[in-house]
Amino acid sequence: MSFRIALAATGLFVLAACGAPPPDQRPGSPSAAAPRPLLTADQIETGQPRPPAPPEPAPAEGAPLPAYAPDPGMVRLQILLDRSRFSPGVIDGLGGENTRQAIAAWRKAEGLGEGDAADADLLQRLAAADAGRIMTRYVLTAADVAGPFSPPAGADLAATARAGTNYTSARERLAERFHMTEPLLQGLNPGVDFRRPGQTIVVPAVTNAPLAGVARIVVDKTERSARAYDASGTLLAFYPATIGSSERPAPSGTVTVTGVAPEPDYTYDPERVSYDRGDARIVVPAGPNNPVGSVWIDLSRDTYGIHGSPDPSKIGKTASNGCVRLTNWDAEQLAAGVKPGVTVRFI
Repeated sequence: MSFRIALAATGLFVLAACGAPPPDQRPGSPSAAAPRPLLTADQIETGQPRPPAPPEPAPAEGAPLPAYAPDPGMVRLQILLDRSRFSPGVIDGLGGENTRQAIAAWRKAEGLGEGDAADADLLQRLAAADAGRIMTRYVLTAADVAGPFSPPAGADLAATARAGTNYTSARERLAERFHMTEPLLQGLNPGVDFRRPGQTIVVPAVTNAPLAGVARIVVDKTERSARAYDASGTLLAFYPATIGSSERPAPSGTVTVTGVAPEPDYTYDPERVSYDRGDARIVVPAGPNNPVGSVWIDLSRDTYGIHGSPDPSKIGKTASNGCVRLTNWDAEQLAAGVKPGVTVRFI
């Protein structure tokens, strides 16, 4: 793979215009009332995670999926973990393995023993360490809604290279900016027209403070995580990760960071990589939905790196081609704290 820094072009993205509302949906009629959000900011500010429910059997093939029902307490917990640099991955209000691992890592780092329970005591301790408001309001700008936008990437790498790797919509851009899923963003802001600047939306009050002083990184292939430590051995950050696959495993042993490439392009070179995407050399341009996301941390093992992802919801849940894949925002935070020579140990 080769990488270069590239700036995305700018442009204007316009969705299909909405028609005029039918007579029974005109302003003032009962059916024209503003849609209710799935959650309110006040519910999240004071929320407590629901007790874990017993696992439900998988729905039968063809059966409708359960309705999306985020837990306000879980949203609050995930935001606090994200701000503490113990990342739950993407904020979705549903929890899951990434969130449980972040809880366990935070408890251990704080000397609170083992366990991954999302309980009131955990929230109280996290909130005591970070008293800022959980949710905030944000006004959409012209830059937020401007393109260019690209179609969703498919399996055809050459087609992705031709179509571009920009965000697919302003909603996707905003969801990633605030470390959340698109369904949660839409659920918090029902009826919002994300193509129109000037509107006020409700979003998580995440922070993007850069990491500093990373001396070593430990990548746990079994746990699917990456931990960053300073020179004294203090754990600075925890990130869920997608790490290789059974067919194309991640390296073993210790390597070093050789450099960082923001906004990298991606080069598929069949003469240098072992996975088969055809015989032609393909260069995919830079963009947040590039196969390696928004940043590449180059490692001393040829063709391997720690990088971002075009699909943050799949981190820790799918396989990679041997590299370590994080959400774009986690990869950017880690990249800000490393320099050439930082050791990366795979266990």
